[in-house]
Amino acid sequence: MKQKRILFTGGGTAGHVIVNLALIPHFEKQGWKIDYIGSKTGIERDLISELPHVTYHPISTGKLRRYMSVENFKDPFKVLKGTIDAWNIIRKTKPNIIFSKGGFVSVPVIVAARFRRVPTIIHESDFTPGLANKLATPFAKKVLTTFPETVTYLPEKKATYVGAVIREELFQGDKNRGYQLTKFLPNKKVLLIMGGSIGSQKINDIVRQNLPELLQKFQIIHICGRNNMDDKIKQQGYVQFEYINEQLKDIFAITDYVISRAGANAIFEFLALQFPMLLIPLSLSASRGDQIDNAQSFKQNGLAHVLQEEKMTKESFIDAVHQLVDDTSTLQNEMRKYSSEQSREQVIQLIEKMAR
Repeated sequence: MKQKRILFTGGGTAGHVIVNLALIPHFEKQGWKIDYIGSKTGIERDLISELPHVTYHPISTGKLRRYMSVENFKDPFKVLKGTIDAWNIIRKTKPNIIFSKGGFVSVPVIVAARFRRVPTIIHESDFTPGLANKLATPFAKKVLTTFPETVTYLPEKKATYVGAVIREELFQGDKNRGYQLTKFLPNKKVLLIMGGSIGSQKINDIVRQNLPELLQKFQIIHICGRNNMDDKIKQQGYVQFEYINEQLKDIFAITDYVISRAGANAIFEFLALQFPMLLIPLSLSASRGDQIDNAQSFKQNGLAHVLQEEKMTKESFIDAVHQLVDDTSTLQNEMRKYSSEQSREQVIQLIEKMAR
């Protein structure tokens, strides 16, 4: 029997790679040949390069901007070149199916796949579809959603709600390794603060302004983003990292509370692990509002507290943290009603069924 082959794509941020990372181990175990198309310098290249059985193919990419820039005039040519690059890679690798997690790098891949007549599945994590997935949807066979409401924004015949796809490894963390990594003590609560894969200067600043008060109650793990660490801060019970990948499961093993942006993949991971979370979504001035929608959905379902960035002050931030602690039992009771186990299996079954 001929070996089956799957090609993954997606990138730009870690959120556009995480679901792929959750699925790849299954296809490795099943003996599929695995390829990945990403950008030449994006975070996806760093993450996928750690997987020895996945062949990474970089292509030219543009960036889908919503603002005026000279680069907007160059990007159509980059996207065209990326589409040609992807067409050649698909012609050479002959995948049975392509799975896309979105991001601007995925658009030329899905367009090229349509011309090569290779079936494609898109996964949309956010409450409303992102621009890249909107552009790619007409060329795809199927669009899978994390939020049930998202199907109303998509063509009825293509959209399927599957829920969140969670990496199995996140449930396999080791507390001892977590404490060794942070040099924390097991008798004090741990607060994990994440600003997304590229970090958040506003969250970093508000946390550092409030460190003395926060450290009275918590030990703090602060994932700040690349080049955002402050080496001048040396306080017991406070550790900083630019980014954590392999050791994240061990960090999660000792985490009690989370403060985070509201990227869909991350907040569904926190939900699966039942972490009480305070979400600070990106504001409309810095995004299309997807994180605001994600956070609002979680808040309405009793799964998270939300603090809007525009209303964040030193005082309102501390008040929100205190409220989060006070509502721990209520939040976790709602979280226990959620199960992510079937979502990953459903996606795998769809991929295997559609593979030509």
